[in-house]
Amino acid sequence: MRRLYLHVYLTVVGSLLLFSLLAGSAWLLVADTVQDRRVLDGVGAVAAELLPPPAASAADQQAALERLGARFPAELTLYGADGVRLAVVGAALPPPAPGRSAPGWVRNRGTGPTWAVALPDGRWLMVHYLRGTQGRAFGALLMLALLALAVAVAAYPVVRRITRRLERLQRRVDALGAGDLGARVKVEGRDEVAALARSFNRAAERIERLVGAHKGLLANASHELRSPLARIRMALELPGGGDPAALRARVAGDIAELDTLIDEILLASRLDAPDRQRHDEAVDLLGLLAEECARVDAGLEGEPVTVTGDGRLLRRLVRNLLENARRHGGGTPVEAFLARVEAGGADLRICDRGPGVPETERERIFEPFYRPAGRREGQGGGAGLGLALVRQIARRHGGDVTCLPRQGGGTCFRATLAAEPE
Repeated sequence: MRRLYLHVYLTVVGSLLLFSLLAGSAWLLVADTVQDRRVLDGVGAVAAELLPPPAASAADQQAALERLGARFPAELTLYGADGVRLAVVGAALPPPAPGRSAPGWVRNRGTGPTWAVALPDGRWLMVHYLRGTQGRAFGALLMLALLALAVAVAAYPVVRRITRRLERLQRRVDALGAGDLGARVKVEGRDEVAALARSFNRAAERIERLVGAHKGLLANASHELRSPLARIRMALELPGGGDPAALRARVAGDIAELDTLIDEILLASRLDAPDRQRHDEAVDLLGLLAEECARVDAGLEGEPVTVTGDGRLLRRLVRNLLENARRHGGGTPVEAFLARVEAGGADLRICDRGPGVPETERERIFEPFYRPAGRREGQGGGAGLGLALVRQIARRHGGDVTCLPRQGGGTCFRATLAAEPE
């Protein structure tokens, strides 16, 4: 993070300085060009009036050029129309290029930019304007230094604020990796860093929820597995073993219970994991429901509904609801109702005329391994995962399941399914 902080800070400062340097150079170039042309045009006009005619002696032309140089901070060199140097003030400047007729700038490597002034009589006055370049260079460097300092001071709190939030996010990520599942980061601002913080909080919340669910599932599964295992051990350790046929039947029942429990635990774990490889297909829900209702001798009313989903999971959803109604319905008839909803999904109801579910427990019965008050372990069959799996499957298919009281007595489990799960 320290490297990122320095990298961002130096990048911001360097970019601003480069922009300022380029903008300042362009401004100085344009400004100096306009200013220098005005000054040097004035030099040319005055020179035409002050210099003697071409026929004057060399001494007179030198004296006139020195008087002109005394008035302007410039190096001057006077050339005749034939290119012969007539007078010099300061360092001698090279003559204009042969064939040149228009005044203007002349770029010379030795002396720098020089202004060529064409006089009416054919002579050339070469002017190198002395602007105090050392002082100007020092001033420019001082200005850039102050600008760099101002930019660095102004950019520091901006960059530090961003990197400080990233550092806090890094500490929270480290805390989450170290096992602190409650680690969250404060969301500040509305930029990309804030979006990253929100994404981290969502991920951390889901991880905490999944780990908590798996811990609870493991703890409850361990408890549930002990009962059939203890019964099998007791049956095997009894002196004489009793009736062999009855013993085999009891052991076979306990093994079947273990097999069902392990299958449901594995399915619950798989449904909690991200669905990387979905096997969705068009499922005739009415046909599937008819097959399962015939298996448990339940009544069926409905209309054809086709949904997209995993056929095996949808069959498990229907089977668990029918088995739950048969097991807890007090021997009353079980009825299934299927209807199409306006959005194209399905509305499935499995109902019985049993004692019903108290209102305080209608939501809790969907928790893994939950048993209503007064119900002993193993009473009524099942391990307490059937309805939890039903809710997981329904939500996997874009819907949900609820427990509702039935008019006239009994219970209805209503499962909704989307036509196209996300």
